[in-house]
Amino acid sequence: MSNHWENLLFALDHYVPWNEQEKADKEMILSLIRQYQQDILLRENLVAHMTASAWVISTDRSSILMAHHNLYNSWSWLGGHADGTSDLLAVSRREVEEESGAVAVPLEDGAIFSLESLCVDGHEKYGRYVPSHLHLNVTYLLEADKTMPLRIAASENSAVAWFSVLDAPHMSTEHWFASRIYSKLNDKLRDLGLIRF
Repeated sequence: MSNHWENLLFALDHYVPWNEQEKADKEMILSLIRQYQQDILLRENLVAHMTASAWVISTDRSSILMAHHNLYNSWSWLGGHADGTSDLLAVSRREVEEESGAVAVPLEDGAIFSLESLCVDGHEKYGRYVPSHLHLNVTYLLEADKTMPLRIAASENSAVAWFSVLDAPHMSTEHWFASRIYSKLNDKLRDLGLIRF
């Protein structure tokens, strides 16, 4: 086993859930990891696989970076599949740069900021059907300079933009994400004293 894999298992095991959703999702994630071991890092696991997301806040603490996702036709956080990599913090940072052009650095010592199990409906990707499955998601809190130029990743999104901290959760047309995930992430930012509203 790699050090990153052992570190991920340790971090997940010792992560303190923030609410009931995170408590239930942590139990599910750990259960599926015990069942599938490192295969859980591969999207070839058609039942469930690990992903990493980033809630990117501006250095002045006023804004959240989001992308308009092609597949879901909605504004969303940035992130992607582990694809065999157990260093999920590195995955989240890589995905932010690939999807937006922004260079983001971790806050909170790069610790896990949030956990989610996310249902993904069956869909077509690159001309192939992908069956419905679970994303076992680890979210990290990252920071970026909103004065730096942004760019889209045409294969993933059609726009990238900063939104005010208050507006960001409501930009999503996916109600469950807006109310259960993005609003929760902002509540956690407030509890840490990083934003005020």
